[in-house]
Amino acid sequence: MIRHELPTEAKQETFGDANLLPSVGLLALDRQYAVLREEIRGAIERVCDSGRFVLGPDVADLETDLSRELGVPHVISCASGSDALLLALMALGIGPGDEVVLPSYTFFATASAVTRLGAIPVFAEIDPATYLVDPADVARKIGPKCRAIVPVHLFGRTADMDALLPIARKAGVPVVEDAAQSILSTWHGRCSGALGDVGCFSFYPTKNLGGIGDGGFLTTTRDDIAAALKLLRVHGMEPRYYHQVIGINSRLDTIQAAVLRVKLRHLDDWTTSRQRNVARYLDLFARHGLEGLVVLPTDEPRGRHVWNQFVIRVPGGRRDALRGHLTTCKVGTEIYYPIPLHLQKCFEHLGWKKGDLPETELAAEETLALPIFPELTVDEQRTVVGRIAEFFGKAARGEPKPAATGSGHPSPTADGPHFLRRMNAVGRADEVRC
Repeated sequence: MIRHELPTEAKQETFGDANLLPSVGLLALDRQYAVLREEIRGAIERVCDSGRFVLGPDVADLETDLSRELGVPHVISCASGSDALLLALMALGIGPGDEVVLPSYTFFATASAVTRLGAIPVFAEIDPATYLVDPADVARKIGPKCRAIVPVHLFGRTADMDALLPIARKAGVPVVEDAAQSILSTWHGRCSGALGDVGCFSFYPTKNLGGIGDGGFLTTTRDDIAAALKLLRVHGMEPRYYHQVIGINSRLDTIQAAVLRVKLRHLDDWTTSRQRNVARYLDLFARHGLEGLVVLPTDEPRGRHVWNQFVIRVPGGRRDALRGHLTTCKVGTEIYYPIPLHLQKCFEHLGWKKGDLPETELAAEETLALPIFPELTVDEQRTVVGRIAEFFGKAARGEPKPAATGSGHPSPTADGPHFLRRMNAVGRADEVRC
C-alpha cells in the first residue's frame, strides 16, 4: 500500500493531549481522484474517441456490473437519483390523487417525485434512534388512496424491511426503496434495492459511489417493471420515433458510466474504510468522555451499514452553537435536514403543521453530520473530536487505539478537472449535498 503524508502546510496545534489540524473538510473528492487519475482519464478518453456519449457500451457494462454486485436481475441507469424516483413511480402507475407514504426526514427529491405526478405525499414519523421511517406510523398513515410506500435507507442504513414489507403486502401496495445513500447496504444478506419492488439510487458525486456529475439507476426483481423503466427513460420510444407511452428523457451519459466502472471496483474497500472510521470515531468520543453530551449513531445488526453519513445528535439546543464553533475551527459539517419536508413552504397546501411529527422535527433541530469519507485520516478524526471536546470543555483520556488502516492520503492537487479540485473545509450554501 502506498502511504502519503499530509500536505506540509497542514501544521498542527495542540489542545489538551491531542495535536489538532488547522482544518478538516467535510468531503475530499480530490483525494479519491488523485489515486484513480490515470484510470479515470483513460476511461474518459476512450469514450471521447468512440463518439458514443449517451447510452454507449459502458452504460450497458455498468448495468451488468451493478447487477452482479447487488445480486439483482435488472439494473436500469438514468440521469439522476431524482429521476430514478420519478421513473419508479411512473412505472408503477402512480398518478393524480394517489397517496404515497414516505418519511418527512429525507432529501426533497423523495417527495417531489410524488408531487410531480400529481400524487400526494403522506409523511410518516421516524424512529428517533435510527432516523429511519417508523413502520408503525407507516401502517397508521395508509389510507384507501395509498398506492405505494417509499422507505428511505437514510445515511447508509437500511430501513426496517422486516416490518415494512408485511405492511405493504397487507395493504396490497408496492415498496419503492429510496436507496440513494445506501449502495451496498444489506438486510439479512441481501443488498438494498433487491428488497422491495423497485430500488432507486444516486450517482451524485458525494455518494459512496459518486460520478463526476449527475446520474442514477434503478433496480428491480420484476421483469415487467424493468421493461417499463427501460421504455420510460427514453421518451417511451420503441422502436425509434414510435412512442408507446409518454416517458421522459433520462439517460446516463457514457462518460459517467465509464468513470463509475473504474470506481465500482473500489467501492467495497471504500465502504470498509468508512466502517473503520466509524469505529475510530466511537473510540475517540469515548476517550474524550463525550457520550453523555452527544448521541452517537449506532450500527445495524441485521445488515451492513455503509455510512454515507456519520450523524451525531446534540441535545439541549446546543447543535447550532457547536456547529458554529466547528465552522470557526474550519471543521466541515452539514445538517441533514434543517427543515423537515412536511414543514417546507411548497407543501403548505397539504395542511401539515409544526408538532405533527415531533420526532422528525426534533431530529432536524439536533442532528449534525461529521466528515466520514473513506480517505479521512486518523489525525483528521482526532481533530474533529478534539474540537467537539474543546466546545464542551473535555480533554482526552488515554491513548487512541492503533488505526486499522493507513492514516495517510494522497496529496491534493491543484490541477485536474474543476469539479475535483480541493474543496473548502466548510461547505458553501450553494453546494448541494443530498
